[in-house]
Amino acid sequence: MVEHNAPQRLVELLSTDGESITAAWIDGVSTSLRGRVSAAELNRELHELYAATLDALRKGATDGTGEDFSEVRALLTELSRNRARQGFSPSETAAGVFGLKSALEPFLEDGSVEDVRALLRMNRLLDQLGLFTIETYARTREEIISAQADQLLELSTPVVKLWDGVLAVPLVGTLDSARTQVVMEKLLQALVDTGSEQAIIDITGVPAVDTQVAQHLLKTVMAAQLMGAECTVSGIRPQIAQTIVALGIEFGDIVTKATLADALRHALRKSGTDLVARDGGRR
Repeated sequence: MVEHNAPQRLVELLSTDGESITAAWIDGVSTSLRGRVSAAELNRELHELYAATLDALRKGATDGTGEDFSEVRALLTELSRNRARQGFSPSETAAGVFGLKSALEPFLEDGSVEDVRALLRMNRLLDQLGLFTIETYARTREEIISAQADQLLELSTPVVKLWDGVLAVPLVGTLDSARTQVVMEKLLQALVDTGSEQAIIDITGVPAVDTQVAQHLLKTVMAAQLMGAECTVSGIRPQIAQTIVALGIEFGDIVTKATLADALRHALRKSGTDLVARDGGRR
């Protein structure tokens, strides 16, 4: 009998005092969000949630993970993803669910056993839905962070056309496997798109070169060579040169230069272009 009365009392309460409860719910959530969501949007979201929750309770369901609450979970998924994209915190997002607890309390103050059971049952339900909301929010934030990381990776590995037939990839920061893959893909595609036969990989902005970084560089150079392009590695500072020698890293027949300017002069000569100084001398 207990299992039957609690949902029945909740349906009665939510049906009779629906407008007052939703008004209190909207007011409480609006305060926690500090006006960062428009009143119209918040009103629509919470009214839809309220109606879907009441509909599930009318079916006798009180398990937020059950089939009868699928529409409620769908609405919470949309709400959570929107909040995550808008930059809200997990607690601000969960307030959309947990705020209903506070809104309900004044309507269950007569202290009857039935009301207490109904409130406990509703609290358990809202805890389930709140947990679902936070989990959905967390997944969405992970997706956003991953997408932003990919975008930053793209931006941090530009392929620049220095001259007709000469491309350059100025690298800044640490070179790892994921970034090497992006560098390789962008460089190879640029070689195809521009028909270039000379490529410069500039590591002036790479703080240190270890065995792993060297291997990544060699893979990129070899991939470019397979496309018919000659690669020059520039930005070999004295400290990096010493490290490479100490580690016993072999660059083989790969051309290396101290500066990007030296590498560009080499690439231009290889492409059949002569540089003439202002005084008329060749360089």
